[in-house]
Formats: sequence, structure tokens, C-alpha cells
Amino acid sequence: MTQPLQGRRVLVTGASGFIGYHTLRPLLEAGFAVVATYNKAVPEPITGVEWVKADLLDESAIPALVRGAAASHLLHCAWYVEPGKMIGDVLNIKWVQGSLRLLQEFRDGGGSRCVMVGSCYEYDWRYGYCNESLTPAVANTFYGNAKNSLREAFEGYCRATGLSGAWGRAFFLYGPRENPQRLVSSLAKSLLAGKEAPSSHGEQIRDYLHVQDVADALAVLVSADATGAFNIGSGKAATLRTIISLVGRFAERTDLLRIGALPARANDTPLVVADIGKITAATGWKPRIDLEAGLESTVQWWREQGMKVTG
Repeated sequence: MTQPLQGRRVLVTGASGFIGYHTLRPLLEAGFAVVATYNKAVPEPITGVEWVKADLLDESAIPALVRGAAASHLLHCAWYVEPGKMIGDVLNIKWVQGSLRLLQEFRDGGGSRCVMVGSCYEYDWRYGYCNESLTPAVANTFYGNAKNSLREAFEGYCRATGLSGAWGRAFFLYGPRENPQRLVSSLAKSLLAGKEAPSSHGEQIRDYLHVQDVADALAVLVSADATGAFNIGSGKAATLRTIISLVGRFAERTDLLRIGALPARANDTPLVVADIGKITAATGWKPRIDLEAGLESTVQWWREQGMKVTG
């Protein structure tokens, strides 16, 4: 592993979470010393990572966190992402406030480069194909509005202060350590437990990307000098029916799939897919894990978690 370069210290918020945890390895490999925050259970030790307990909604604690980290770089992954609740929860506004305080303290403390994690929910999904320059950022959820409001403030702050900053818009994710209530994880867990797995009709077309590819893209942005908003997706569209069927095949329980058993959401958009040309041109990053291989390894990860529980 490359030894950390002098001055290359990165503070990763939400590092025990789904995306944040997967950024730690590529950041270490890029030569960063890593200070990583968690909020609940103490994570397992990782060589080269200093774990720090932090509640970013307690704004009074942020100055001490930033001073203690003494980081040249910041990767802000932390947010409230409880499935079924995050879309409309008032906590979104508190995360905007806490994120802005974190940003200001980081810059005032001498930080030089900041990357924040955004979401495809910032876009107007009626357009289907999401391009950073062409597709309007007009969200139809409170979560999307909060993320986009933070982006606008972040980009404005970077322009006003000269701070180098990038905004990584993650699209739809799956992979190890995902919340068990989300699509791929919930399907895998149910099928591996021998339970029926109901879903909607599955004709919705989405851009799903393995979480490690997302994390690798964020790590690349941390090291780069590219500024502005960047889509992080596969750049390819797949129906949810295809994804559901693949999970069923890899779990060897297609007989338990119940596609169409659940109603689709009334406002479900037919198509959401990312244009990833901008990030590829700016950094050279491209996804490495194709959908079938990623889903197969994810199902296997959930199988192994079940073995640990029963073993």
C-alpha cells in the first residue's frame, strides 16, 4: 500500500455507512491518511483508518472534530437515509445546516479540497436521461430539494472562497452492507431465507451501480482537481424486472419471486439513467463491475451473512 503523503489527510464523514465505508480502501490506496467518523457502534479496526465518534447534527461538536482531524481533504458522505422515511423527513433540513457548518469549519481550518455526496433525486425525473448541464435540477421530494439546496450553497461557497470542491451525484446503488430494506438486499435476504419476495411490475428502468464503483468514483474525485457536479452511475439502463430476476437466479429461488404482487407508486417515473460522460472526461473514472457480476457477488455476500448468523 502507498504510504500517506505529507499533508494528504482526508476526513470521511459517515464512514461506517453504506457508501462511506467502501471509500476507505480506495482512499488508503491513493495515499491518504484517513480520519473516519461513525455515530453508533464502534466499527472494526482498519489499518490506516482513525475512527472518531461524531454527531454532525450537533453543530457545536463540529469545530472540535475538524480541528482534531487536521485534514487537507474532506469527503462528506453522512446524511439521513432511512428507507421509506428519508424522502420527506424534516431531518433533511438539519443535515443541510450541519453540512454547511462542517464546510465552513473545514475551510476556515485550512482545508483545501472538499467532495460532497449528492443524489439523482436532485434531478427532474420527467426528463429520464440525466445530464449535469442539460437536465433541470428540480426535485419533487424534500430529500432531493435539500440535497440540491446544499449543492447550490456548496458551489457558491467554493466560488466565493476559492475552496476546491466537487459534488458527486450518486444514482441507484446496491452491494454489500446495504440497508436490508432496500430493493436488492431485501430480495436477497427474503429469497435466501426461503420466503416469498413480492415486488411491483418491474417495468421501471433505472441506473443501478455497485457501491464499490460509486465509492471508487468518490475517491477519484477527492484526489482530482475537477470542480462542479458529476453524475456517478453506470450510464446504462436496466428494468427492475431484470434486476429482480437476476437476484432470484443467483439466490437459486426464482420460484419465490412474486413480480407484480405489489402496486407501483402512483408517481413512479418510467426511466432514470445517468450520463457519466462528464466524470469520465474529467477524471478517467469508469465503472468496473457489470450488473450481473455485481448482483451475483452481492447475493453471495448476503448468503455468507446468513451463514454467520446460523453458524
